[in-house]
Amino acid sequence: MIKKLKYCIFLFFLCLISPLNAQVEELATGFLQPEGPVWMDGVGLLFSDIAANKIYCWSPFDSSITDFMYPSDSSNGLTFDLDSNLILTQMAKRRVSRRESDGSITPLAETYDGKKFNSPNDLVVKSDGSIFFTDPDFNTPVGQPKEMGFKGVFRIGTSGNIQVLDSTTFDKPNGICFSPDESKLYVNESPLGIIYVWDVVDDSLITNRTVFFTIPVMGYVDGMKVDPAGNLYCTGPTGVWVISPDGVCIDTIYVPVFPSNCNWGDVDRQTLYITGGSSLYRYRLSSGIEDRNHIPSKSFELNQNYPNPFNPSTEIIYTVSSTEAGIGVSLRVYDLLGREVITLIDGIEQAGEYSVEWDGTNSAGQRAESGVYLYQLKSNNGYVNTRKMVLLR
Repeated sequence: MIKKLKYCIFLFFLCLISPLNAQVEELATGFLQPEGPVWMDGVGLLFSDIAANKIYCWSPFDSSITDFMYPSDSSNGLTFDLDSNLILTQMAKRRVSRRESDGSITPLAETYDGKKFNSPNDLVVKSDGSIFFTDPDFNTPVGQPKEMGFKGVFRIGTSGNIQVLDSTTFDKPNGICFSPDESKLYVNESPLGIIYVWDVVDDSLITNRTVFFTIPVMGYVDGMKVDPAGNLYCTGPTGVWVISPDGVCIDTIYVPVFPSNCNWGDVDRQTLYITGGSSLYRYRLSSGIEDRNHIPSKSFELNQNYPNPFNPSTEIIYTVSSTEAGIGVSLRVYDLLGREVITLIDGIEQAGEYSVEWDGTNSAGQRAESGVYLYQLKSNNGYVNTRKMVLLR
């Protein structure tokens, strides 16, 4: 029992760690209820302002804010279909719609079994073109009856057919996204801070529901996205919670207001754009631990350790491709206070790929405690790269 309690306390404090005090940047403010950011190549970031009944566009070229769509019928979640048409939830009309290239709107889902939806909230498009969306009732227009009788998760098939995927789990379903390979579907329950996960079967059904993660701080959870490594980024109390594919919280990105949603942007999709409060923010991944002090070099490459999190050991692979006769290289592990834990490599290396195992012990041969550690590759010709790993006992 004591060991389990210590583990829970560790996870709680681990989730409060923000990478080396990296901060989000406020891009614009003065909005009423910003939500649903999505990146549009060649244009910029689109995002809803629910209360203003608009979709705005933030330009990366001059940081200007322009109206992209007005009225938006209280749009919330935004995404694109396979033909680059904007797909949006319109809570005032209680529907999911598509914005055509000429600006006209085509409703895609307005009713199920003859009943109007509550207020479709967030959505995601699968690689086959089908649309998965959540339908809570907390934004059903005032004075309009709630006809559905449940708050569910739905799918719009490629032929336009609408099916209910879950009608029993939720009171307030909200954020929704797939794992990178689309084998898992994540949906969160806003007031409880619970994130559920299902297996996706035959591209159109979900099964084997389990609790993926529960935010350990009281507060509302909202939109969420995944990165290519399968880490889940969920907006909630204190900021954006970063949760590994194994259901372990590995970071939080502190946001000065309560965030409502997030999405990847810029051409390389390495920037996380975040809506919240009355503002729009961005968080460039290069400001995090993974790229701290990173000096690019074609002569070196430091890979992410595997497995991560790990116990009892992990493998670190790095590459030296320099044509120089020999270069001084060091690989060291540090704790988050910058104290050296152990030196794994310190010597002259020739060109080649190298693999080093760390068994979780320090330089004195003692077991390191559970926690977040940094491993840093340096060379005597100026290359430095630092990455993060998590040791779980």
